[in-house]
Amino acid sequence: MKKLFLFCLFSIAALTAPAAQIVRGPYLEDPTQTTLVLRWQTDEATPAWLEYGPVPRCNQIMTITPEGTQHKAVLYGMVPNQEYCYRVYVYNRAKDGTQEPVSGTFRTLFSAERKIVKFLAMGSTAASPETAASENNSLLPSLLMPAPVDDSGQARESLAALMAQEKSDFLIHTGNLTHSGLNSDANAEFFTPFKEVLRHTPLFIAVGPNEYGPDRESRDSKSFFLTNYRRFHDMTWSNATPKYYSFDSANARFIFLDTNIAEGAVWAPDIDEKSAQIAWLKNMLATSGEKWRIVIMNAPAYSSGARGANNEVFLNLVKIFEDYQVNLVLQGGDADYERTFAMWRGEPKPRGVTYVTLGTAATKPTKRENPNPATARFVSARHFAAIKIVDRKLSAKIYDEKGKLRDNFDLYL
Repeated sequence: MKKLFLFCLFSIAALTAPAAQIVRGPYLEDPTQTTLVLRWQTDEATPAWLEYGPVPRCNQIMTITPEGTQHKAVLYGMVPNQEYCYRVYVYNRAKDGTQEPVSGTFRTLFSAERKIVKFLAMGSTAASPETAASENNSLLPSLLMPAPVDDSGQARESLAALMAQEKSDFLIHTGNLTHSGLNSDANAEFFTPFKEVLRHTPLFIAVGPNEYGPDRESRDSKSFFLTNYRRFHDMTWSNATPKYYSFDSANARFIFLDTNIAEGAVWAPDIDEKSAQIAWLKNMLATSGEKWRIVIMNAPAYSSGARGANNEVFLNLVKIFEDYQVNLVLQGGDADYERTFAMWRGEPKPRGVTYVTLGTAATKPTKRENPNPATARFVSARHFAAIKIVDRKLSAKIYDEKGKLRDNFDLYL
């Protein structure tokens, strides 16, 4: 009876609504052990119909999103450690039936007794600024000067195809989804090329400076983040969502920091010793127990790339990471891949903190211009990481856009 009522309600609403196409998503965010947020966007205002359930019973629960172009459904009533499937429907152009549903799968987060976690991680998906206008069709190419050659679009597609083959629980992005931070560029530079990955893999983002916009150093930029980022993303709950937050899955705690004050974003949260973010960070680390402690941020504490390390981040965060025994830091900021030795008080030590720069999935890679003795491996290439935790062992493999293995390493708890 409930299913029949929901279907009739959707059908009545659809009779007066224009036909629509899904132009973004569906994409998955904010998974917990029992809930998840599923979002999608249509080109015209319409109601939509969503059904989901544990694999293979994808139609166990149904819900309707109200008429509009931005659709958000919170999925409830799930259990930990479980694979679910879903289907999203909108009416066809003739309004005499539904289009083929867009379907996907996902996993809820794992409970504490589970000791295996598999996830993907990648860096900037932004186009290079000098070629972004051409790629996003925002400017007509000059008749006198040819448009600059940009292979970032092909790189995104190649990496996305490789990532889609990985069976992962979630995806981590180290920030800078687009070159401009504008939502209008997000489809071309992120949602469209990675749509197959995003339909199956819940997304977590460490916001980068681009998310604060090109005028992030101006006090007039306050609304940019809200207008272009916050309205379209749901990160896991905390007092500062979505700027910094954490979540646990199995025997690992993942902590996402906002380091953009060190990149000139005046509305980003502070990272000085007495700031709320640092107090929160210490608490998240102190209460992690015997879990893996993995920190994700954009600005790099160690980097030998073209931009180099961010000194403010280094001075404010590195000692905390060491004192609270962080195992791994995933960072962005520089357009390259880099891994340090395990570092302790500025020196390689077996029980120190390993820093991994996942700096580019699309932006043109840069060279190693600031050599640092902390570097164990440096690769100037677009890339992504496939990481697996099995109890007290973490294994990571880093692939370039052609699928070549460029680095691999193991860490032990």
